[in-house]
Amino acid sequence: MSAAHSISNASGSGKSKVLAKNPDDVVIVSAVRSAITKAKKGGFKDTRPEEILSGILRAAYTKVGLDPKLIEDITVGNVLPPGSGASAARMAELHAGIPITTPISTVNRQCSSGLAAANTIAAQITSGQIDIGLAAGVESMTFGFNAGANPDGFSETVLSCKEAEDCLIPMGITSENVASDFHIPRADQDAFAAASFQKAAKAQKEGRFVPEITPLTVPWTDPKTEKEGTTVVDHDDGVRDGVTKESLGKLKPAFSKDGSTHAGNASQVSDGAAAVILARRSVAQRLGLPIVGKFVGATAIGVPPRIMGVGPLYAIPKVLAKAGLSKDDVDFYEINEAFASQALYCVRELGIDFGKVNVWGGAIALGHPLGCTGARQIVTGLNIAKQTGGKIFVTSMCIGSGMGMAGLFVSEQ
Repeated sequence: MSAAHSISNASGSGKSKVLAKNPDDVVIVSAVRSAITKAKKGGFKDTRPEEILSGILRAAYTKVGLDPKLIEDITVGNVLPPGSGASAARMAELHAGIPITTPISTVNRQCSSGLAAANTIAAQITSGQIDIGLAAGVESMTFGFNAGANPDGFSETVLSCKEAEDCLIPMGITSENVASDFHIPRADQDAFAAASFQKAAKAQKEGRFVPEITPLTVPWTDPKTEKEGTTVVDHDDGVRDGVTKESLGKLKPAFSKDGSTHAGNASQVSDGAAAVILARRSVAQRLGLPIVGKFVGATAIGVPPRIMGVGPLYAIPKVLAKAGLSKDDVDFYEINEAFASQALYCVRELGIDFGKVNVWGGAIALGHPLGCTGARQIVTGLNIAKQTGGKIFVTSMCIGSGMGMAGLFVSEQ
């Protein structure tokens, strides 16, 4: 691919346009998420995804006192849904008290599904189809981890195309490919991963995540006594304190005997949900809804499947160029840490100040519920902006099978 990731010379004149407020802006009036918990053993191990999603959908509209009848459409990002996927989201919507007349759809653009859902709703508002919509993301990797498998295999004719065949490369191997192709030493990956844990642990101790997490009371079976009951899930349980580069250095590679990717420098397998309500600014103002942020835009791009992790390297410049911004106009970035190898490489190549990236830690420390992450990053980004005074932020992630996506937002809190 060409070096399309140069973003240092974009015109600064775009900043005033991005910060301007217009009646037809797409704004965010509510942003909530569940805690993110460890798959198969964390707080949501006994809770199906539709139940997690239902609680978050209900929280999204009740938090701001919005009549759910005014929600005109819903899109939910979900990568590993049971069955066809659409039914579970529809069930969650109805259980959450949203009227039967409100339509819903699910979208699967793998790791960017939550952001893709927000982009879909924003596009509907921009085109005039709706005035208020809800975008969400959910994943239970406890219940859905094998749902995407194709038991019948794939067409040999299609697989004769090398890049099509590369789409089947396990994600961990794509991480090794990035590390090998672009010379990212394991020591650097472990240092990046340790920093993610350290930032997340510090933020959690300081209560930084509390405003963005909606506690959910869910089923729970004690793994020792097998006694059934309920529990309140109100914090991210994958965050570990005391992780260092040295402690990570003791872990064995997970995907290749001589590789550098392991359980400590890759995103955690997790469960969770997040949701944002978007609206036309003029309608939000008329209804007296709080405006917490502005959706500026989002864009996706394809990259070689064998190094799918480089997606943010190309998606971020694309979304900034469309807005006329330079990388320095952005106050902070939420870049998904699918693997330390790819996240570290993208940040280095983009020339972004590491102090602006994942300031409260990323998916290595918090977890990566696939369909949820794109929406979760928006929620966390708005929370970071409110607590730090930041205004413009970018979210981004690589996407399995070789893509990247990025979103651009402005905080108005």
